[in-house]
Amino acid sequence: MSTESERWLRPTPALSANGPGERVLTTEQERSWRDQGFALVDGVFPEDLVARARAEAGARFPAAASPESESITDFGSEDALAFPADADAVNALTLHPRILHAVAQLLAEEPGGLRLTQSDCWAKYGRKTRSGGDRDNTDQRIHADYPNHTLTHPPRWEAPEAVEILLYLDDVEICEGATGVVPRRGEDDPAYEWPMVNLPGVGSIAWQNDRTATEESLRRDFPEIARFRQDHLYAREVEARYQVGTVLFYRHDTWHRGRPLREGTRRLAQNMTFRKASSEWISVLQPGWAWAMYRPSQVMEKLIANASVEQRCVLGFPAPGNPYWTQETVDAVGARYGPLGMDVEPYRRALDSEV
Repeated sequence: MSTESERWLRPTPALSANGPGERVLTTEQERSWRDQGFALVDGVFPEDLVARARAEAGARFPAAASPESESITDFGSEDALAFPADADAVNALTLHPRILHAVAQLLAEEPGGLRLTQSDCWAKYGRKTRSGGDRDNTDQRIHADYPNHTLTHPPRWEAPEAVEILLYLDDVEICEGATGVVPRRGEDDPAYEWPMVNLPGVGSIAWQNDRTATEESLRRDFPEIARFRQDHLYAREVEARYQVGTVLFYRHDTWHRGRPLREGTRRLAQNMTFRKASSEWISVLQPGWAWAMYRPSQVMEKLIANASVEQRCVLGFPAPGNPYWTQETVDAVGARYGPLGMDVEPYRRALDSEV
């Protein structure tokens, strides 16, 4: 039987910020993500930025133990804090150079070769009831995230296509609710037998979220799958012990779940996903970024105008040297975004170098 300390996954510090393009994750953190399926890391983001994002997110959600909080039984902000949010610090976290470089390390890509597919702040509450029924998020079943992210199935373990991120904006010592993850133990690990199909929402297994409802229905309808999950997943679960600013890097094919929070508390977290630019079958989970350009705040236009070249690439903006760029399109894009501060010279210089 495992001891309490053996069930805890504790964060390790990221490398210090030294300059643009510097490594963010240690070799051991990279290895943990590639081999076990996750890495728990402190110090990825500046503390002051995390604090500002925490304040922005906290103002958008009901307080803990409030009557309004009892109705929030699933994840997401209902677009209130989905990227691009009318919340400067939340947006800054999404495109922060350190998170882009950390993801680039894990996927062995350049930051400009990444694409954002999800960024949203979520609130979870410690509640007495399970008013969300079999979709309630209080005590989640163990699952992998790929079914609602990709149209396909993740490739073999050695060729990951995407990185998922949970940035915690609260402290486990106050909230509890440590995220449960199942470490992969090498190529022959029965828990990670490929393909991964022993979960709700795949094949003919109905989608459910609540742990009790899920496992009861599996014991009734798919007893072999229920035994597999009990023996190889729940029995091996470890808990990610987070604090404010901790980042959990994981994968679409990592077994994990949300554990219950302490009753009467609220936990905020920002959930982000980045894929390789070439993996087009991994979907954007939110409305297209350009849809936000109808907002009076001009939040998306200002983000595009003031982003770095690689940050724009992450949003799908054509890189310098892309065939889209001609003298005419450089001038046209400059006319659109120039009044908001955009410098189109990197795109013009790339054209001039081709002459």
